[in-house]
Amino acid sequence: MSTASHPDTILLFDGVCNFCNGAVRFIIPRDPAGRIHFASLQSETGQSLLEQYGLATHDLSSVVLIDQGTVYVYSDAILRVGRLLRGAWPIFSAIGFFFPRLVRDRLYRFIARNRYRWFGQSTVCLLPTAEIRARFLD
Repeated sequence: MSTASHPDTILLFDGVCNFCNGAVRFIIPRDPAGRIHFASLQSETGQSLLEQYGLATHDLSSVVLIDQGTVYVYSDAILRVGRLLRGAWPIFSAIGFFFPRLVRDRLYRFIARNRYRWFGQSTVCLLPTAEIRARFLD
């Protein structure tokens, strides 16, 4: 466990974003070891972690990956999550890192700016099933 008795790997995501919730639902079965834990950016835990790591608590434009005490945002966060998944995802992530961060982050920000328009918003956060509830920090 990392500081404040949190798991070593935490993905903070926009809890009302349908695209982000879909990404979490995509990640869960591809991480059968359960290494990645989740909290919404809007949650008390998410806000506390953002403060703890010196990130803006009002900026919901990026997922945030906290892995072994190191913070990753934008495309770095997504590609590092890919490294933790089973199947071909670590290979895809390795290929993704060959592209310059500036290019990757521009694409990430474009998708982030349009995610509500393209995929919509939910009025409630993702409700995990009983079997995966332990992976959610709130």
